[in-house]
Amino acid sequence: MSVGTGTAGTGTEFSAELFVQGAELPPGIGPYRLAWRRLRRNKAALAFGGVFLVIVVLCLLAPVYASHIAHTGPNDNHITEMINVGGKPTSVVSLIGIPIGPTWHSKFFLGADPNGRDIAVRLLYGGRNSLEVGFVATLITMVLATIVGLVAGYSRGLIDGTLTRALDVIWAYPVYILGVALGVSLALGGIGPIHGNSLLVPAFVIGFVFIPYVAKPIRGQVLGLREREFVDAARVQGLSHLRIMATEILPNLASTIIVFIPLMLANAILLEAGLSYLGAGVQPPNPSWGTMISDGVNNIPAAIHLVLVPGIMLVVAVLSINVFGAGVRDALDPRARVRIGR
Repeated sequence: MSVGTGTAGTGTEFSAELFVQGAELPPGIGPYRLAWRRLRRNKAALAFGGVFLVIVVLCLLAPVYASHIAHTGPNDNHITEMINVGGKPTSVVSLIGIPIGPTWHSKFFLGADPNGRDIAVRLLYGGRNSLEVGFVATLITMVLATIVGLVAGYSRGLIDGTLTRALDVIWAYPVYILGVALGVSLALGGIGPIHGNSLLVPAFVIGFVFIPYVAKPIRGQVLGLREREFVDAARVQGLSHLRIMATEILPNLASTIIVFIPLMLANAILLEAGLSYLGAGVQPPNPSWGTMISDGVNNIPAAIHLVLVPGIMLVVAVLSINVFGAGVRDALDPRARVRIGR
């Protein structure tokens, strides 16, 4: 009898001790909180992300710089104007058509182009246009690709076959050739507000041509997710197909979508520069980094700054997005090895 009492007492004390220890344990760490901890330890990714954020802020402040510092607009000509450089009056554009280089003054800080326009002002306004096209194109790509990949992977059968073959048709064309063809067609004809020199033309073209590059990986992931137990449980509960896709499968695609966003943004900005260089992207009088490079090529080597300035800005922006995106990808990788301590 005494043995039984002792055993029961020991079990009760052991259970109480476990309860107290469990109350003192920290709460579980969610996947996104864990990813943020991983990302914080990646100093290179955070540094390049900060560089891109600085570029975005500078481009958004383009009107402030133009109005209060340079005192000129992105399309204002100063061909016949004379400025003081090193105590010496200098023409903004020489008699033979060569513009001045960087003056490091408040006006024409990075020099002028053959039309006498301030390069620094056009660089910031061109960055606004390039970033706007990139962000809108990325939004178009991610929304349409997610819908197509989700529907194709979940439905399978005829719907999957039709959507997959349509993606293959887009995939078959090189992005620049397809982009030039669509850009010229929309610039001449247009669809609703997407026509002429509107920034929506290159944004729509870029967003459209990149759909297969995101939709195919999402479709492949959905094909595996639809066979999981939680999807079978949702079907048994009587949930509709639309609700299963929206509430059961789509949340499991969040990490993949987040990883694709910076990758598509970098590619969209780079493709916009390429299309604008070829004359099928941003149209005059709207500046962009691509159009500035295109305009400056004809003035090499007399005014090489016309190519170097937008080229360096484009490289830094795309490089910073890619490095930050790689850091986000590594942070969201569940197989990554990381110390969980604070």
